[in-house]
Amino acid sequence: MRRAQATAVATLLAGAALAAAGPGPAAPQPRAYGDRPSVAALTALGRAMFDDPALSASGRVSCASCHDPVAAFGPTARTPSPFRDDDPDHDGTRAIPSLRYAQFAGRFTEHTIDDEETHGADGGPTGGLTWDGRADTAREQALMPLFDAREMANADAASLARRVAAAPYAAQFRAAFSPPGGDVFADPSQVVGWMALAFEVFEQAPEFAPFDSRYDRWLAGRATLGEAALRGLALYRDPAKGNCDTCHPSRRSTSGRAPLFTDAGFIALAAPRRTDLPPLAPSSSASQPIASLARGAQDDLGLCRSGRPGLSEDPSFCGRFRTPTLRNVALRASFFHNGSLHSLRDAVAFYATRDTDPARWYARDADGGVHRYDDLPADAVPFVDREIPFAPRPDGRPRLDERDIDDIVAFLRTLTDADMETPAAGAAGVAR
Repeated sequence: MRRAQATAVATLLAGAALAAAGPGPAAPQPRAYGDRPSVAALTALGRAMFDDPALSASGRVSCASCHDPVAAFGPTARTPSPFRDDDPDHDGTRAIPSLRYAQFAGRFTEHTIDDEETHGADGGPTGGLTWDGRADTAREQALMPLFDAREMANADAASLARRVAAAPYAAQFRAAFSPPGGDVFADPSQVVGWMALAFEVFEQAPEFAPFDSRYDRWLAGRATLGEAALRGLALYRDPAKGNCDTCHPSRRSTSGRAPLFTDAGFIALAAPRRTDLPPLAPSSSASQPIASLARGAQDDLGLCRSGRPGLSEDPSFCGRFRTPTLRNVALRASFFHNGSLHSLRDAVAFYATRDTDPARWYARDADGGVHRYDDLPADAVPFVDREIPFAPRPDGRPRLDERDIDDIVAFLRTLTDADMETPAAGAAGVAR
């Protein structure tokens, strides 16, 4: 057992070394001592810290404030997304994602070649965490909110380490991570490194990937789907109707893996602008997107402003955001990177009518004309996705009618994990 634990931790630490070399904030590489820490200790401490608001400068914001376990580790219906609290300096600019199934995101690559699934075709930029893919691992992502002035707002490693040292679990942290004869709290960089790794290990616990939705049970022959959901599935897969499988694959892979309902790619959907969001951050200090002075501080440009080399000057990458999983999508109270839509039905209808009825989604210019794609600079507009279902029928009608939209929504509701279908989840304020 000790050998297995040591091997597991050694593998994680090897990954930490790779993360330290990647783009974006790098977690310091922790040092292991024999068979310490165990995976169990990392998981337990990750869980305790995830729930602890005292790790924030305000003492009010924890990881669970935005990633609530009762909402599949995403926001509840009572959590504004983008996040807001009583302090306007904390107002966020991007929607809060769920952390469920995030552990399966691969490292970012500009060119994706998958012989099994795409038969060697270049799938373009894929992978990474956050809406713009700027983090490659959960430990990198965990550092962002810890030090972001608009989130947990720790000034530096030393101030965060002091908060951990004052926490109820400080003794367990010290016992798990201190060198022989030493104290981990003497080196704040090691405290931060172990924190990041503990969050990553915790986010690989079984509750982050149950794969037990009604759809999963149906795939396994252990459940049935209603007529509307079955019609919705057919529309979802139909390349001339919903065409959803292109970015959100619903079938098992050829090797038998359960579908993740995302290809982890980046796409420009031209979500409507939200005028009530605060200005973007002027620098890449943490998880907030970078303001683009060249194109206007109000334009959240996604992938091309992620800080990854070679992307910032190419408008074809601007306006692209990572494709989220559709698992537990019916629990969400806001949709797209900026949270501009607030119902699942509206989100599906947007795909069907964005280009056939743009006045339904976009603001008007001073002359009364509809400002299509109003949250994008002009040089990014040519790269907006216009494939089906955005592309209308030859007669100009949308690909999906009202009943089609309802049926697809019925199918998407079958992707809710079993533990999120309980009365307790509903009582906690999760949007249905």
